[in-house]
Amino acid sequence: MSEAIKTRSEATKTKRAGVIFDRDGVLNVDHGYVGEVERLEWVAGARRAVRRLNEAGVATAVATNQSGVARGYFDMAAVDRVHEAMRADLAVEGAWLDAIYVCPFLAGAAVVEYAHPDHPDRKPNPGMVLRALAELDLDPARTIVIGDKPSDLEAARRAGVAGALFPGGDLDAFVLGLGLGHSPEAK
Repeated sequence: MSEAIKTRSEATKTKRAGVIFDRDGVLNVDHGYVGEVERLEWVAGARRAVRRLNEAGVATAVATNQSGVARGYFDMAAVDRVHEAMRADLAVEGAWLDAIYVCPFLAGAAVVEYAHPDHPDRKPNPGMVLRALAELDLDPARTIVIGDKPSDLEAARRAGVAGALFPGGDLDAFVLGLGLGHSPEAK
C-alpha cells in the first residue's frame, strides 16, 4: 500500500461523527428572535440529547442564523450571552457543545455592518456547516444537520452531509430515532 493511500485511510479513521444542530426551534423554543437569556427555553429532551451524543463520542455543534442582530433587535454580545447561558445549562447536565457558529448577516439589514446580499454562512448556504466539518475534523459521511426548516436541510445538502427535519417534540427521542448516540461508534 502506498504511503499516500495509507495516510488518507488513517486520516479517515480519525475523523469524528458529528451532529450540527440549528438553534431556535431545535435546541430552544423559537419565541422569535431569542436575544435575551430570560427568553431562553429549552426544547424538551434537548439537553439530554446533547449529553447522550457527548457520551457516545459524537461532536456537537450549533449553526444558527441570527438575523435579529442585522435587524437591530439585539447585538452580538446578547447572542453571546444566550450561548453562555446555554453552555452553563448544559454543563449542569454534564453536557457541552464543541462549537457554536453564528451568522448575523442578512440582505437589506437595518444594521449596515451586517448587510450582505447572500452571505456564505447564512443558511441555506453551507458556510457554517463546512466550517464545522473542517474545524471539528468531522467525517461528512457520519455527520448530520438537525434543523426545523428547509433552509437547514438545504445547507446540509450543499455541504454534502445528511439532514433531518425536526418536527418538534422531544429532541432526545428524535435523536434516538435517528440511531444516534448509542455508542462511541455512533452512526
